Amino acid sequence: MAETGLPPGWEVRHSNSKNLPYYFHPDTKESRWEPPANTDPDKLKVYMGQYHSSSGIRPSGQVASANGANGTTEGKIRAAHLLIKHKESRRPSSWREANITRSKEDARNTLVQLEGRIRSGGSSLGDLAVTESDCSSARKRGDLGFFGKGDMQKEFEEAAFALRPGEVSSIVETASGLHLIER
Repeated sequence: MAETGLPPGWEVRHSNSKNLPYYFHPDTKESRWEPPANTDPDKLKVYMGQYHSSSGIRPSGQVASANGANGTTEGKIRAAHLLIKHKESRRPSSWREANITRSKEDARNTLVQLEGRIRSGGSSLGDLAVTESDCSSARKRGDLGFFGKGDMQKEFEEAAFALRPGEVSSIVETASGLHLIER
């Protein structure tokens, strides 16, 4: 079996109700959304990228109409993002790290490097989101699905709606952390 990076006894399971991976310890019956203490974040990142991501999902980048697939997407856009959290984020933990201690400056430096890889054509936002994003949407290549005005944090929403389809934002700061957004 592949190395998960989790402490002994822990395993990754998949929630059918939320359609997301979670962490479970069968002996203690403890379950949690964030990795347990003493997790190796680098090994977990590789494992999750290989076994718990949807590599075929990409944002459509289009504003849908009322005649769209679900019939409920009028005025909404679809976007993906890559989130890097820092110790000042409103919830400084993620599927990759139980306790995020990096500074905002370190998070920005990481995101600048990732942005360079995207802009140079070396990687796509979706490819990088699978292993580098602190959002649980990483398993879906950062895809957030369709959302309308008022559904996201103000700074995120303004940046996403300002993008043209296929365009990637510069770094956007919200209470959640620092983002790159692709419409």
